[in-house]
Amino acid sequence: MSGRRIALAVGCLALVTLPYWMPGVYYLNVSSQILFYAIFALGLNILAGYGGLVSLGHAGLFGIAAYATGYMLQAGFGHTAAILMALLLGLVAMALYAVLSLRSTGIGFIMITLALGEIVWGLAYRWISITGGDNGINLHGRPHPFGFAIDTAISFYYATLIIFLLSLAAVTVFVRSPMGAALMGTRDQPRRMTALGYHVWAIRFWACMFSGLLTAISGVLFVYYTQFISPQAVDLTASAEVLLMVISGGAGTLLGPIVGAALVVTVKSVVSGFIERWNMLLGAIFVAIVILMPEGLVPGTVRLWRLAWRKAGAQRKNAAEAKP
Repeated sequence: MSGRRIALAVGCLALVTLPYWMPGVYYLNVSSQILFYAIFALGLNILAGYGGLVSLGHAGLFGIAAYATGYMLQAGFGHTAAILMALLLGLVAMALYAVLSLRSTGIGFIMITLALGEIVWGLAYRWISITGGDNGINLHGRPHPFGFAIDTAISFYYATLIIFLLSLAAVTVFVRSPMGAALMGTRDQPRRMTALGYHVWAIRFWACMFSGLLTAISGVLFVYYTQFISPQAVDLTASAEVLLMVISGGAGTLLGPIVGAALVVTVKSVVSGFIERWNMLLGAIFVAIVILMPEGLVPGTVRLWRLAWRKAGAQRKNAAEAKP
């Protein structure tokens, strides 16, 4: 069995058994946050990492799905209808995002998504009859999928874990599919892809839709976790934090956004309880990553490990040759 498969098996075992060795309910809740933010980061990584399209408006899509869930439940609809409507509205919003933002790339794409995200934040803040403004929307209760209640921290963690694993599997299939290869081709050589007969705009559009679906799923999980949604969840800071997860962990990798989500959520939720200036600490960590591992934590760690392994092998070889 290869080292990668062993690491994957160990990681899955650690996630499945986590409630039994994690100390306290608080840290279990933090683990749930890491999982649904990892789904969010995986969605953004589809565009930023594999498509070369950096978005600063994904928190708006995240918030639309969360608000849709809260509003539907507040209006008296069931959980199934609320979740389906949230996912549908998330996809519709992503389609609108894509149509408007894919008119440009690079800085232009960033600025258009930033503007769209700020529009969503403005609506969330000012459209009080729908969003509740600063007061937000409160939820009461969680769904019971297949008759299983997810009202406790452990049950919600396992529900989130299942959705996370399914999302990770879907992203893995997408990245390794011809569609994923075509998306990376549009990132590296868009003109050559056009010359080869590929429809670059359509490839990017469907990548946006997949990214929007993952973002909407994470938004639904977020609102069920917090039982509350307010404009703070859709502001620019939220988009920047998720982008930080992708970049710090390693854009264009499967494990990078997950590691980045664990880093940011841990500093924000755990370290902040011990260090008052946790924002400064997070910024310092990000600067250190950019300087020491510009490719991200996961690729940088792999690079250093391979370098150390080669040096150790060379030392063993020299020691063997030096023996009489």
